[in-house]
Amino acid sequence: MPARTIPLVPLQISNAKPRKKEYKLSDGGGLFLLVTPSGGKLWRLKYRFGGLEKKLALGAFPAISLAEARQRRAEAREQIAKGIDPSAAKKEQEAALLQEQETFEVVAREWHNQFSPQWAPRTAEAILLMLARDVFGEIGDKPLAAINAPMLLTMLRRIEARGAAYTAHRVRGLCGQVFRYGVATGRCDRDPTTDLRGALTPIKTTHRAATTDPKEVAPLLRMLDSYKGSLLVRCALKLLPLLFVRPGELRAMQWADVDLDKGEWSYMVNKTKTPHIVPLSKQAVAILREIYPLTGRGQYVFPSARTNARPISDMTMNAAMRRMGIDTKTEITGHGFRAVARTILDEVLGFRPDFIEHQLAHAVRDPLGRAYNRTAHLPERRKMMQAWGDYLDALKAGAEIIPLQQNRG
Repeated sequence: MPARTIPLVPLQISNAKPRKKEYKLSDGGGLFLLVTPSGGKLWRLKYRFGGLEKKLALGAFPAISLAEARQRRAEAREQIAKGIDPSAAKKEQEAALLQEQETFEVVAREWHNQFSPQWAPRTAEAILLMLARDVFGEIGDKPLAAINAPMLLTMLRRIEARGAAYTAHRVRGLCGQVFRYGVATGRCDRDPTTDLRGALTPIKTTHRAATTDPKEVAPLLRMLDSYKGSLLVRCALKLLPLLFVRPGELRAMQWADVDLDKGEWSYMVNKTKTPHIVPLSKQAVAILREIYPLTGRGQYVFPSARTNARPISDMTMNAAMRRMGIDTKTEITGHGFRAVARTILDEVLGFRPDFIEHQLAHAVRDPLGRAYNRTAHLPERRKMMQAWGDYLDALKAGAEIIPLQQNRG
């Protein structure tokens, strides 16, 4: 017959000294005190569940007294009697407690910190500002896992009520990204924003104005060439259709990135964080040489009129077009020249779509799924950009619209 375990007494626990190896002081019923070489005194419960021997940590002495450890043993025995594994139940309780501490704002800021290095600084700032203004005050202090679709809809309805339907849709999208990050990191089980599809007021999508009819493009080009404002803005307006880059990229052009002799402009695309090369046609080089005496000693090709430390504002070129009588809502915007180039290079001049997409700095991949590098098809793109410059010159001169078959890639 096995020896009967004598229950522990508080003095015995207090007087227990550490040894070279850890040892146990048993209280019976599977409860024991584990004394470690470092002097720690840890309550453990040995039990069997599902035919397997298991151990449950009950805390450390003196934070957990002998009486409290026995109470926890009794509670664990009750769970076992009900078919509940005490270790699994403890893990679930700890996970629930952690989720309560993982509020929407905590997870959202972690998500923002994780991904903001991939965004342009202005984008990162705008996203955090939108969350702080429209979301954190409503659901920021709520556990991520406790937020449901009705709670989100109430918040978004308040945004709609102030006439900001687009912002409501944008906020829903941002919240969805936070919840999906929460799912991936174990903070919640699902993204409740998916239940809101169709629940918000639809917004009318308007595309950036961009006529692609060559007969309509020609007079617009002549108007840009005849701009009577500053040389700096006139040169920027003339380069915009020639290079068909994003207006923000053109505004931020720096002389250090431009090689006039080689006929290339190299820069980092903010949207995709990838290096990009724009072959410069002889027309583009001529425009840049014209402006070089004015700004060539500074950082930016198109510096602000107020300070050389930053480029011209994002409204400068569209405002200049409006002053010339060009309707930037129905005819063309600075960004619209990208659509013009994409359409005409493909449908009129017959260049390969992948050459065009790569020159637009879009994500183009080869047949094996690999991203092209910045020098991919550079000789062909150089020919394409020169053909484009020649074609625009012909349009402005009133020539017949004849595809340049000899320049096809």
